[in-house]
Amino acid sequence: MIKEKRSYFNLRLIALIAGICITTGLFGQDKNFHIYLCLGQSNMEGNAKVQTIDSAGISDRFKVLAAVDCDNRGRKMGSWYTAVPPLTRCYTGLSPADYFGRTMVENLPEKINVGIINVSVGGCKIELFDEDSCASYAARQPEWMKNMIKEYAGNPYQRLVEMAKLAQKNGVIKGVLLHQGESNNGDTLWPQKVKKVYDRLLKDLNLDAEKVPLIAGELVPEDQNGSCAGMNKIIGMLPQTIPTAHIVSSATCEGVKDRLHFSAAGYRELGKRYAAVMLELMGKKITAE
Repeated sequence: MIKEKRSYFNLRLIALIAGICITTGLFGQDKNFHIYLCLGQSNMEGNAKVQTIDSAGISDRFKVLAAVDCDNRGRKMGSWYTAVPPLTRCYTGLSPADYFGRTMVENLPEKINVGIINVSVGGCKIELFDEDSCASYAARQPEWMKNMIKEYAGNPYQRLVEMAKLAQKNGVIKGVLLHQGESNNGDTLWPQKVKKVYDRLLKDLNLDAEKVPLIAGELVPEDQNGSCAGMNKIIGMLPQTIPTAHIVSSATCEGVKDRLHFSAAGYRELGKRYAAVMLELMGKKITAE
């Protein structure tokens, strides 16, 4: 009888410890699984048509966490998949996140896996990711943007946080990738607005800025006749507002005729440059074209 009670007690104790470990993420979390949060507007969302080369040869060490259900891709929100584009929503295109992840796994030890969570909305101002202005901003937008916002249950920021919290059970968030600014073109307060979003992300996810830098990419540049190229000067001031922010140059990255978006080749190069910045922060220098 005493032996049975001891066995019962031991089982209860094991169950209690397991429950605590699961709740705190001690089971299942892999420190070698590096996760990056991506947000922005159409260039981060992915505007170029995915070409055959972009879906070939993708390492299973490069993953995407689906932020929406995509029946056409066989993906369910909140689950990890090999990062075959599109990475943002069901019918988006190629983005810098694609070649960021590819380049990272190519230049990191085989034990390191890389995961992407991309929550981006074409045409949006940074105000959409500000919890204080999201609802009022979204309410004023055209139907085509409202439909995209609806895919994130009306609040892209909260969807990003929700997915990030799920991801933290599996790995460690290592950085935030931003490409946004066309819709805030000329807005000198943009760096402060970005800081507000970044700071809130750090707080909501219990992250340390020194360990989770912000990597922000420039818009279509002057050499590609970018219509918002002047915004790159404001983007370049971001590290003055956020000490842990770093800028990715878009110089020579190929743009398209609308002067707002990059071509597939431009996204490939820009993504590699995002990776080059992150890898240098990790002590590994590579050469991006």
